[in-house]
Amino acid sequence: MTQQPRICILGGGFGGLYTALRLIQFPWEKADKPEITLIDQRDRFVFSPLLYELITGELETWEIAPPYTELLSNTGIRFRQAEVSEVQIDQKQVRLQDGGLIDYDYLVLAMGGETPLNLAPGVAEYAIPFRTIADAYRLEEKLRALETSEADRIRVAIVGGGYSGIELACKLAERLGDRGRIRVVEAGEQILRNSPEFNRETANKALSDRKVWLDLETKVQSVTADSIALEFRGQTDTIPVDIVLWTVGTQVAQVVQNLPLPHNSRGQVMVNTTLQIPDHPEIFALGDLAESQDAEGQRVPATAQSAFQQADYVGWNLWAAICQRALLPFRYQALGEMMTLGTDNATLAGMGLKLDGPLAHVARRLIYLYRMPTLDHQIKVGLNWIAQPIRELLTS
Repeated sequence: MTQQPRICILGGGFGGLYTALRLIQFPWEKADKPEITLIDQRDRFVFSPLLYELITGELETWEIAPPYTELLSNTGIRFRQAEVSEVQIDQKQVRLQDGGLIDYDYLVLAMGGETPLNLAPGVAEYAIPFRTIADAYRLEEKLRALETSEADRIRVAIVGGGYSGIELACKLAERLGDRGRIRVVEAGEQILRNSPEFNRETANKALSDRKVWLDLETKVQSVTADSIALEFRGQTDTIPVDIVLWTVGTQVAQVVQNLPLPHNSRGQVMVNTTLQIPDHPEIFALGDLAESQDAEGQRVPATAQSAFQQADYVGWNLWAAICQRALLPFRYQALGEMMTLGTDNATLAGMGLKLDGPLAHVARRLIYLYRMPTLDHQIKVGLNWIAQPIRELLTS
């Protein structure tokens, strides 16, 4: 290449943002130092594992969703807030909805996943997903309206008994207290079916203690503005609700599904162990939109933890490809799983540890603080967490 290599990263989540930040840490020769462009349709990064803390007011938006411009200041990384309309692989160009055109030499697909809202009638119109700050604000608006109303009960149905559904249920149960009527609707025979038994048992106890109802082996037939129709063993009941939260499933963005690349049945692109697209070594993919196996042949789960680890390898392999070094096959490390189960309560299982209660809550917070994207943001958030008990003491 006669000019600086151009790296275009689509998506600013754990995969995309952390790849960009990793790239600037390498010892680049002047001729090899790339131009890095990060594109995301939103203006803020979202540290999604802590999104639930907004419901109970434990954390503020700026702590878990700092603007990209703040995170990337003084890094040399260009940020473009835009929606991608098309990737032209043969021309090595990314076309944006606003008419912009980005040329690249290397492309990173890291656009994450979307919550499918077409799985039952009425879901797209009336249910609320929980992936973004906008989702959290929409839920907050509905909660405040209900809390200030004269309604005796606030009825919430959470569809999906995975991590997101259970964490939401515990937070909402604590916020609404005796006024809340929370139910979790799960199509399977148990909640958290892919989780360690310790986490599942701890979560079941937390739900029971908070009087959250579990509707297992139950499917959603439809959703309206004030009801949800549930099918259990062939019988359908329609139940009044005030809020329906939809946490079921993940789908790949249509712009990724449209790419002339190998896909699996769920629309994910297929990558090799170096996280590159076969026959297109200039394209890397990671996170929810990629299906991959690591160097040991184990399938990589579609989790934030996986994207966090993959970003390190994609960063290295981009540097290696540009500087003509050896690329590394991805090696996934299962570091355990953590869940928040209300305020000051969590569960953690992995790396030989099993923790629950307040100790797990503190451990979870510290681990996530360490994983926040920049040292500057870690310091700001950490100091705020230290100062919070002091402020509460002074105002009490």
